[in-house]
Amino acid sequence: MSPATDSTARRRPAGDARPASSGTRSWRLVVPVKPLSIAKSRLAGTIGPGHRPELALAFALDTVRAALACARVHGVLVVTDDARVAAAIRALGADVVADVGGGLNAALAHGARVAGERRPRTGVAALSADLPALRTRELDRVLAAATRAPRAFLADAAGVGTTLLAAAAGVPLAPGFGGPSRARHLASGAVELTPYDVDSVRRDVDTGEDLRAAITLGVGAATAALLPSVPFLPRAAAS
Repeated sequence: MSPATDSTARRRPAGDARPASSGTRSWRLVVPVKPLSIAKSRLAGTIGPGHRPELALAFALDTVRAALACARVHGVLVVTDDARVAAAIRALGADVVADVGGGLNAALAHGARVAGERRPRTGVAALSADLPALRTRELDRVLAAATRAPRAFLADAAGVGTTLLAAAAGVPLAPGFGGPSRARHLASGAVELTPYDVDSVRRDVDTGEDLRAAITLGVGAATAALLPSVPFLPRAAAS
């Protein structure tokens, strides 16, 4: 598929503006971003390795930009050791803290601690960095639903993983991302969120099929700008 010519390769619709919010709890979001040299490795078989770092950065920028526009979000903290990511994220108005090593959940726990120290009365939510179709209004619905429980999470589109995990102020985030994290978060006592019409918050991108699905939803400006130059490899033949 060539995103430059395919009719589904569209940019997120304009007008996904900052929604009015009646929520009483604000949120600090923690977004982990791997070094671009190793990010989104599963996409290499679809787009080739040369474009993978650029798309990974675009995904993160579109995710953070949409999150910053959400009325319930009181700042975004990105956890990364990549200098290029850090500079681009700061340019959007988000904060950056260095990774501490130990993997994804260690990075999220560290980010949650830093966020909690800076704003102890604000809830903390971990958000996947690969949500290029993220719509501010849909994120607002998810965060509104999350105010009803001490800890809550949103499953990904496949119903196996997690794209958002939220904890009220003073409650440990206790992240269990990676693989079948939906089951892990359920077992930890977190409440599964089921708000309506939030496909863009569930649609993380790991594979070529995920990317095609995100394009169909409508991706943000950074991802949309790259798509015309990204050569998609043919889909695998159906067995």
